[in-house]
Formats: sequence, structure tokens, C-alpha cells
Amino acid sequence: MQERYTTVVDVYALLQRDDGSILLLERANTGYADGQLCPPSGHLEAGESVIDAAIREAKEEVGVIIRSNDLTCAHVVHYRSPEGQGRIGIFFRTRQWLGEPTNCEPDKCAGLLWANPDNLPDNTVPYSAAAIAQIQAGAQFSVDGWT
Repeated sequence: MQERYTTVVDVYALLQRDDGSILLLERANTGYADGQLCPPSGHLEAGESVIDAAIREAKEEVGVIIRSNDLTCAHVVHYRSPEGQGRIGIFFRTRQWLGEPTNCEPDKCAGLLWANPDNLPDNTVPYSAAAIAQIQAGAQFSVDGWT
């Protein structure tokens, strides 16, 4: 009998301004992708929905309040890291939030940047950059790193 597959679930909150730009955070002191950019994000915790996780991460990392009905699922990716770890990434987009995004975790974040999703900085986390490119192309789902 095969072992049941389990995976990490990553949840992303894409805050998008009227000009189309999205908010990215520069990771620092985390041990993963430090110096690289990614949207507000984190792992799904036991007992919470993916919507609740996106709302929580946006509040913890950039201090904004997002209402659940203001989030839309923009993309789901089944990703495998170069080390072979599989994960599911769920990217939610919102154009409405309460508060001005600020760096609420300066011990984990070196700064915030509004970026054009069609021309992301070179130091964007590859996993995030690939998913954002898929979103920009209109894809709802992708598989990355499995071939």
C-alpha cells in the first residue's frame, strides 16, 4: 500500500494597487530565500482555512486588514523545490484592504516594494515569480518543478 501524500500549503496575499503593481517583501533572517522578494505569505496552520491564513499573513507581515469576500483565488501551483520537497501554493489577490502596508516584521523583512507583475525584480523568489507569471498569463493552475 502506498503512503498517503502530505505537503506544506503556502498561502499568498497579492495586494494589488489600481496601477496594477503588487506588494513584495524582501525576506531577511529567515533562513529561506533571504534577500529575495515575495508577496506576503506563510504556511497554512492547523485548524485554519486558506482564506483565514491569507488574511492572517497580510495582517502579521504588513499590518493590513483584508475582508474574506475581498479575496479572490488567483492561482494554485503544485510546486517541487530543487531539493525535492512538494508543496501547494495558493495565491489570493485583493484590490481592497484597510490600512497602509508597513513592515510589521523588521526582524524578518528588510523592506517593502511595489512592483510591476509583468516585470518583476530579478531577485524575486523563483517559485513566486513563476506563479505570478502564470497569473499574468491568465492561468488558474500550474505545476512547477516536477519535470
